[in-house]
Amino acid sequence: MIGTRAGLGGLALALLTALSAPATPATAAAVGAPAPTVEEQRLDGAVPQEILRRSGFDAVTPRFSRALGHAHSYAQARRVVLREGSALWRRAVDRAQGRGPAGGDLSRDDDRPLYWARLELTREVRTWTPAFGLDDRQRAALLDGVERTSRGQTDIRYPGKGQPRRVLLTGFDPFTLDRDIRISNPSGASALALDGTVIRTARGPARVETAVFPVRWRDFTEGTVERALRPYLPAVDLFTTVSQGRVGRFDVERTNGAWRGGFPDNDNVSRTETVPVEDPSTGPQWTTTTLPYAAIVAARTGRFPVYDHTEVTEIPAGGTGPVVRPDGPTPGSTARAGGGGDYLSNEIAYRATLLRDRLGLHDTLPGGHVHTPVLGFGAGNTDPATGTVSDPEFVRDRLDIIDQVRSIVAVAVGAAVGR
Repeated sequence: MIGTRAGLGGLALALLTALSAPATPATAAAVGAPAPTVEEQRLDGAVPQEILRRSGFDAVTPRFSRALGHAHSYAQARRVVLREGSALWRRAVDRAQGRGPAGGDLSRDDDRPLYWARLELTREVRTWTPAFGLDDRQRAALLDGVERTSRGQTDIRYPGKGQPRRVLLTGFDPFTLDRDIRISNPSGASALALDGTVIRTARGPARVETAVFPVRWRDFTEGTVERALRPYLPAVDLFTTVSQGRVGRFDVERTNGAWRGGFPDNDNVSRTETVPVEDPSTGPQWTTTTLPYAAIVAARTGRFPVYDHTEVTEIPAGGTGPVVRPDGPTPGSTARAGGGGDYLSNEIAYRATLLRDRLGLHDTLPGGHVHTPVLGFGAGNTDPATGTVSDPEFVRDRLDIIDQVRSIVAVAVGAAVGR
């Protein structure tokens, strides 16, 4: 990393307080406390616990629990979750970028310790029954505090004007965990590896700031993408949302569609509907990338091929059924899948580019979505029932994907025509 990062500032810094001596841990789902979510219940499996242990992130929850147990009011509890959530994000970024102890033998580039440690924190808050009482609204606010801080969404810091160009990049949590609970998401790993770094481009240095988003329909419906990105899009020089896509290839998605196709999320919830956004009457069926896709595809960014992906699925104007269009949507059609499909990868791209357009930045802000290759396990380690949580091929491919994401960003900044 060329650049350095500032510490916590503003409100978050004002809220920090020192930890007191250990007390009784804040555990157990007592009467009246909500049950853990489907996503949180997976924590009890052997694989999540091994990942936490082999990264040193198994120490995060006991510390958090002790601190929460010392909270004697909602205000004190809020200070704890903001402080500890931010500390978890910084710990994950530092580990990914080689700072401080590795905490175990799990590869430093691994995004999974952050994912599973965050779920331990949210389960603690969700099942906590403090003596001072906690109403539903307050508990929801505490959970939101954990989520936003531990995802880097409150940790975005750019230097002043005249400094390096500004890039905003987002990744995702692991998903399809019931298929294979060992899964990693290279987009989340890329976010950890690139956060706060400065990369060299044809237009000079560029500072990259990152955040990670959940794989849950509910959070997107509640506006998590817009809330996180709206303060920064007017000030950045380029943004890209990133997710895991197809086997053996990168894709720059040309068009994004306003449709949810129903695939279950990490809480095993399905949604089949038009993407719900603010002021839906003005929400278009399609949005488009403003990334310099031709330059990205033409550049030699790494060992995986990169494609300008233009295919969508639509219901044509006056039609009744879906039709696959290899070259993008036709006028007046209704979206059934963008280039990135009909899951949350497509939705974050749709929401981010729609926000760009509603802010009046379509012609000046390069932005869009990049799909990474699927990250799989090596030969002989593909059975989740008998396989190990990591292997050399798995680590090699994730590192190569991270390096290629970095290169794609550098090309995009160098080729972008904008502010």
